[in-house]
Amino acid sequence: MRFSIYQDSLIGARASNQDRMGYCYTRDSLLMLVADGMGGHLRGEVAAHLSLQAAAAAFQESARPRVPDPRRFLDAALRRAHREILRYQDTHRLPESPRTTVVACLVQDGRAWWAHAGDSRAYLLRGDRVVARTRDHSKVQSLIDLGMIDPADGATHPERNKVLNCLGSPFEPTIEQGGDSVLEPGDTLLLCSDGVWSALPEAELLALLTAGSVLDTVPLVVREAVGRAGPLADNATALAMTWESADADRAGHSSQDVPDGAITTTIAVGTLDETAAGEALTEDEIERTIREIRDAISRAGN
Repeated sequence: MRFSIYQDSLIGARASNQDRMGYCYTRDSLLMLVADGMGGHLRGEVAAHLSLQAAAAAFQESARPRVPDPRRFLDAALRRAHREILRYQDTHRLPESPRTTVVACLVQDGRAWWAHAGDSRAYLLRGDRVVARTRDHSKVQSLIDLGMIDPADGATHPERNKVLNCLGSPFEPTIEQGGDSVLEPGDTLLLCSDGVWSALPEAELLALLTAGSVLDTVPLVVREAVGRAGPLADNATALAMTWESADADRAGHSSQDVPDGAITTTIAVGTLDETAAGEALTEDEIERTIREIRDAISRAGN
C-alpha cells in the first residue's frame, strides 16, 4: 500500500476539544478513525478517546497483517468501544455514561470499508465528485428522509445538533456499514466531525480538500471550517488519506516499510485503563499530542 495521510483538529469556539482522531496500519491494512465526544453528556472526550483506543487495540489483534473479514471487524471493533465506555461508567460510578459519535474506515487489498454511529462522516472522493458518503444518524437527516424538510434547510434547522445514535448510550448502538469500494489512484477518503462538514457546503469542502496534497489541504479545511463558523465554531477535526499507485513518485507512506508483525499508529494502544480511565486529557496535552503527530507525519513524508 502507498498513500498520503494527514490529520488535524482545532478547538473552535468551545471550552475544550472533545474530538479524537487517529490511524494505524500494518503492511497490508490501514484503519482510520474520528470520534466526536458529545458535549451534552459527562466526559464526552473520554468516550471519544476510549473509542479510538478500543478500535486500535482490536486492529492490533486482528490485522496480522490483514484483517480476515473487514465488515465483521468494523462492527466488532465499534461495539467493543461501546462496551468499554459503559465499563468506564460502571468503574467510575458515573450517573450517566460518556457518549461519542464515531466513524471508522478500513483499507486493504485496494478496497475500502467504513462504519459509523452518529453524525461523524466518511466521504470517498474521486476527481471532482463525491462517490460515497455516510448517512447521518440525526433528527435532521430523519426529517429529510421523511420529506418533511428540504436538504438545503438542514444546516440551519433548530434541531440540527440532535444525534439519534452513538456509542455509550444505554441502548445498543446501530453500526451502519458501507463500502467494499475499489480504490483508484488519486481517490481520497475523508473522515471528519460535524464541526467540519456543517460549516462548509459539500462542494466547497470537496474543492478545498482536493486542491493539493492532503498534507496541505487538511489543515486548510479545518481552519476554514472554524473561521466560517466564527463564534459558533464547534471542534473541527479531519483525517484524510489519498490512495496512490504502487510506483507513485511522491511523498507518502509505503506500508512495505512496516516490518512483518509490526504496526504503525498515532493511537495509544495498550491496556485501556492505562491512558483513558483517569481524568480527561488537558487542553495543553491534546494540543501537544496534535503537534507531535503533525511532526511525525511530516518526517515520515520526507
